[in-house]
Amino acid sequence: MDLDDIIKDLPLKSDPNLLVGMLNCDDAGVYKINAELALVQTVDFITPVVDDPYTFGQIAAANSLSDIFAMGAKVLCAMNLVSYDAVNLTKKHLNDILKGSLHKVHEAEATIVGGHSIKDTEMKYGLSVSGLIHPNKILRNNTARINDNLILTKPLGTGLITTANKQEKAPKKILKKAIFHMSFLNKKASEIAQEVGVSAMTDVTGYGLLGHLFEMTNPDISMEIKLENIPFISGAKKLAKSGLFPGGTKNNKKFYQKYISLSNKKITDEELMLMYDAQTSGGLLIAVSPEKTAPLINKLDKAGISWCKNIGKVTQRKYKPIEVI
Repeated sequence: MDLDDIIKDLPLKSDPNLLVGMLNCDDAGVYKINAELALVQTVDFITPVVDDPYTFGQIAAANSLSDIFAMGAKVLCAMNLVSYDAVNLTKKHLNDILKGSLHKVHEAEATIVGGHSIKDTEMKYGLSVSGLIHPNKILRNNTARINDNLILTKPLGTGLITTANKQEKAPKKILKKAIFHMSFLNKKASEIAQEVGVSAMTDVTGYGLLGHLFEMTNPDISMEIKLENIPFISGAKKLAKSGLFPGGTKNNKKFYQKYISLSNKKITDEELMLMYDAQTSGGLLIAVSPEKTAPLINKLDKAGISWCKNIGKVTQRKYKPIEVI
């Protein structure tokens, strides 16, 4: 589904205080309050990706909070969004989901202020999140510069692994690693990116690595990605041979493959599909100047984000927006 086709005819109101809106394809909306302050807003919810309710709550919250961090903002407060399957789930299940989420919201140094719930045939949970930022310090997803390096702060493979888990085909060791990364907040990585000073930033979620890379391009630049540098969750490549990718991953390939040049002929089908894989609560994708790359990676490493990788660089526009070398 192409969202652009759906919203292109909407009679959107022009507002000089709307700094980032629906037509910007960015991670969150930003509304200017005054010269020193802007409100950052996002909303997201997902169906269960793991069986344990508390863990699901943690992952869903981390996923929702991530868009605020991707803009370089501080989370202020959040509201619960609950579609509750009252037939198959108990009140304790929902209580555990809310506890897991609350844990992550508190870790983000924010507050839950309420929410809304409805009965549904399928469980869904997420958050509506509000944050704050200085209007001049917003980090966008489309402001990368030629010669910037591209840093990815989490490994890929969560879409594949959680889909395999639904069919009881994901090894417990691999699932445990995926849960760790999905529930890991992007808060510290965002703060470090702001401290160092980066050109652009987004988070890798439903569109996969290649889809979100495409969103970072513009008519003047391309993204050159080194296959050997891309981090995958340990065991994901082997599991990918099963072909148990979610529908979103397959849709990503169908939509974005026309924008991708595969110069590296050694890339396997499994590696390529993992680059399209629809992530839940994926890492930050950061464009940073060459002179700031080492300080950024060193600070991330010292903060415990040792799995971050320099996966490529921004180049002058080639014949396709993304090239995998």
